[in-house]
Amino acid sequence: MFRKILAIAAPLTVAALIVSAQAPAGGGGKGKAAPPPTIVQIKPGLYEIEGLGGNTSVRVSNEGVFVADTKNMGEENYQQLLTLIKSVTPQPIKGAAVTHVHQDHSGNTASFIRDGVPVWAHEGEKALTATYVTNGNKVGAPDKTFAKDQTITMGNAKIELHNYGPTHTSGDTIVYFPDLRVVHGGDMIVNNAPNCDFANGGSVVNWAKAMDEVLKLDFDTLIPGHGAVMTKAQVAEYAAKWKTFAERALAEVRKGTAKEALVAAIKVDDLAPFATASYAQRLDGFWADLQKAK
Repeated sequence: MFRKILAIAAPLTVAALIVSAQAPAGGGGKGKAAPPPTIVQIKPGLYEIEGLGGNTSVRVSNEGVFVADTKNMGEENYQQLLTLIKSVTPQPIKGAAVTHVHQDHSGNTASFIRDGVPVWAHEGEKALTATYVTNGNKVGAPDKTFAKDQTITMGNAKIELHNYGPTHTSGDTIVYFPDLRVVHGGDMIVNNAPNCDFANGGSVVNWAKAMDEVLKLDFDTLIPGHGAVMTKAQVAEYAAKWKTFAERALAEVRKGTAKEALVAAIKVDDLAPFATASYAQRLDGFWADLQKAK
């Protein structure tokens, strides 16, 4: 894996922008400043931007740049994102995609569209933008949508967008760069504790099945929605844990475990970093998801 952290030098205005990075929504300890965002080379022609929200991928082609995920909502965050991209390439941004509706990934959709950049998302993500509200604000809807699979060609780069049904939400997209053998996973694949947003159409049961589809792709590197870059072997381990978690949850329902006792009954101590705490907080949605599949 080719990985190089790129230092951003002068001008001072660039450094000032980077130092002023805001913490992602809900992230960081109380009173702690968020670390400045960084742009990291994953492979030649592909970079990851860490900070300012969920991980962002930047694919640089000979005819423009494609961006996967648009960071936390806000013009300052958007401008920092652009500054980081400009630090590694003079190519213009000609396309973008958002992996799901949550604002730490979709927050600046409207700014990209305003500046003439088409933004792709699954049609389910667009539907969710009609009702999804965060801190009193709505995220922008994409201006390009797809139903299941979409291929975008940009110069010497090929970008594939795939939807494998409801997982983290009902409108998740996997972004695949086949020539580089890299996947951008959004929050369907994270390198920490995953959670399922049942209120926005997520499904634990289908998530386990969808991971099988991801593993059919020819890749050796995956940029998760949060956390460190993963190998395919690590993604396979993550998928196996999802399958085990879903099977154990369904087994409890099928043998008649009561709704109120469900979360405590599911064994997860061997599935780190999986945990059932978030499912206790979303018990109604979790229960309804399992009932459909039992």
